Amino acid sequence: MIDVERSSKLGFGLMRLPEKDGKIDYERVNKMVDDYLASGLNYFDTAYVYHGGKSEVAVRECLVKRHPRDSFTVATKLPIWSINSFEDRDSIFNEQLRRTGAGYFDYYLLHSIEDGNYANYEKFECFSWGLKKKEQGLIKHLGFSFHGTPALLEKVLDRHPEAEFVQIQLNYLDWDDPVIQSGKLYDILYARKIPMIIMEPVKGGTLANISENCAEVFNEVSPGRSAASWALRFVASLPGVMTILSGMSTEEQVADNLATFGNFVPLSDTEQTAVTKVRGLMRDVPLIGCTACRYCTDGCPMEISIPDIFSAVNAMRLDPSAWRPKNYYRSATDGKGKAHDCVACGQCESVCPQHLDIIELLREASGMFDE
Repeated sequence: MIDVERSSKLGFGLMRLPEKDGKIDYERVNKMVDDYLASGLNYFDTAYVYHGGKSEVAVRECLVKRHPRDSFTVATKLPIWSINSFEDRDSIFNEQLRRTGAGYFDYYLLHSIEDGNYANYEKFECFSWGLKKKEQGLIKHLGFSFHGTPALLEKVLDRHPEAEFVQIQLNYLDWDDPVIQSGKLYDILYARKIPMIIMEPVKGGTLANISENCAEVFNEVSPGRSAASWALRFVASLPGVMTILSGMSTEEQVADNLATFGNFVPLSDTEQTAVTKVRGLMRDVPLIGCTACRYCTDGCPMEISIPDIFSAVNAMRLDPSAWRPKNYYRSATDGKGKAHDCVACGQCESVCPQHLDIIELLREASGMFDE
């Protein structure tokens, strides 16, 4: 049984760790990890595919080798897109144990269940396989992360009451989004009293880097708070939430997040109204709903840094006269593929949890930035 009230409300997402010369910067991550643990928090989230597998190795180097195993909890995930046989389940799991050196996983998730891949999770009997790992003491809690429709979520939960928790994407911008449907997913889980882990509370940084007119709305109500803190407090104010993941990339982000949760205050009615107003302002400018998960980049034959290019596009959409997005685009494509190098192979679209029309969006980016 998971005790929601005693769980770490802020989880350390190991998806977007700082790098140096193309490798994870362990020295910086060590400092970030130490500051996080010193605050009394202990939930670390990784996955088989994060940083090309290097994120799980970072668990070993920055946590297992440096801190007592009972001082932190580790969550990782089984990727169905890497499974082609029943044997693949164990080979991946054993590799994760070797990479992390963790000995066992406190939380283990079937990664990114959605309408297009759920049948394969059933085909390879991943839920029953996970229960066997739990019986062996290699998994403490079994659940899944989810990027599908509310109807599919109901179906999975009906079929698998053994799921102890569910991880969903939720933030104030996606709450009533017709594709993400965060609010409906939340309502389903809350009604069933299933503990929730929240991913993308800041929508891959989108809600941490808001426009000036949006920032003014927040500052009029509560001056001095970061945009990211508003996004995190929106989610943390919801009952039934076990842990909120933040993919922290800098020491400053760790400090800001710890300040938000160290003296946590739920959103007031006035602040909720401000969030609603900001949501409306952001909807007036349609932005690419990329969360920078980077699943799309690993298999790109042209080595296009798609999330970074989309960040530049969003900045340009917000302010077509700005010059910084062009500089950012040049930096993001230095030594890598440009938007016009896309060969429309579709690999990126097949793995995108947000179901973005990436090929068409890269054409738009090329028109904006490629000379």
